[in-house]
Amino acid sequence: MTALGLVLLILALLLLRQNLLVMLGVATAYAYLVWGDGVVGNIVIDAWDAANKEVLLSIPLYILAGNLMSRGVMAERLIRLMQAVSAPVPGGLAIATVLSCAVFAAVSGSGTVTLLAVGTVMYPALLKAGYSRSFALGALCAAGTLGIIVPPSIPLILYGVMTQTSIADLFIAGIGPAALLTTLMIGYALIANRGHRGGGWDTRDVLTAFREGIWALLMPLLIIGGIYTGYFTATESAAVAVVYALIVETLIYREMGFRALYDVIGQTTKLLGSLFPVLMMALSLNVFLTYEQVPELLVAALSQRLDSPVATLLGINLFLLVLGCVMDIGSAILILAPILQPIAAAQGIDPVHFGVIMVVNLEIGYLTPPLGLNLIVAMTAFREQFWTICRAVLPFLGLMLVGLMTVSFWPPLALFLLD
Repeated sequence: MTALGLVLLILALLLLRQNLLVMLGVATAYAYLVWGDGVVGNIVIDAWDAANKEVLLSIPLYILAGNLMSRGVMAERLIRLMQAVSAPVPGGLAIATVLSCAVFAAVSGSGTVTLLAVGTVMYPALLKAGYSRSFALGALCAAGTLGIIVPPSIPLILYGVMTQTSIADLFIAGIGPAALLTTLMIGYALIANRGHRGGGWDTRDVLTAFREGIWALLMPLLIIGGIYTGYFTATESAAVAVVYALIVETLIYREMGFRALYDVIGQTTKLLGSLFPVLMMALSLNVFLTYEQVPELLVAALSQRLDSPVATLLGINLFLLVLGCVMDIGSAILILAPILQPIAAAQGIDPVHFGVIMVVNLEIGYLTPPLGLNLIVAMTAFREQFWTICRAVLPFLGLMLVGLMTVSFWPPLALFLLD
């Protein structure tokens, strides 16, 4: 009856359109009062103890680095370089769109930031070049989601924090799946736009774009290379990314003034002000669930029904695909990662591999109605009808489902660089 009371309470909050922080706070307080020791003040103590981790510093730093790039000229110069390199290929501008999203995602760690930064430049360019509106919308929305899986990825950091999994390993494991998804999208871009002939190779244009964009291109290589070689941790790489972006934008490109820098820091602070209270509450609830051995009880209950890794992955994938339609990826990871990861581990599924599966799975939720975040952002940014964008992303959803199944049932794709 007490569990039913919690369910009814959450349903009531949903009907009242309360935000995630309120629902998490109510659920956590209810759990401490009904199943715990009744001391609600322990929520703050547990949240502080759980959040007292250096790795959490990487989240605001990566977000700040991505915002610096999108507000400065680094993103624009990356896009120009991708355009110059792919110009001779049929459908070259379409390929440049996907490549620009993939490269920019490697420093922003955010799907929506990638969509906005690349989309504001590439969407009018695609339409002007004669590409269909449907393809342009679908490509930008889908390729924008690469910011979720391309390291450094904020969702991978959240998963690592909530499950105590190495974030450096998660970043490295995300490289293979990100390359697969990028390749699938490029392949579709080639086939769908084979009628758009490429232009001639302009060596001078390529060299100019490379010279102007080299500093921006070096940033993802610096971050990923430093983590892969073990030269610095995920948190240290985030600090390096911020310092590097500041130096390039203010001293090398000299395009960002003090006022713009002040605005970027202000925007990042506002975003973190909404993210971190939710994260702290989720961490407190995670401590309580672990203390009460809830994951172990769930593993024992489900082990009789999920009798193989294949059945476990199919069941979890289906559950997450449905959940991704109505819940954002951050909320889903904060709430479900500590519960689902032990269930997967009981079937012998590597925690790093499972983290990548979970993020790729929820990545698809960015493209599914009614709450697909990239759909909503694209509707506002490009001033298109919501259902028009939904239809445009359908081919890319098929590609991403193929990618999800490959990542799920071929572990070496994610783990080969860790062996």
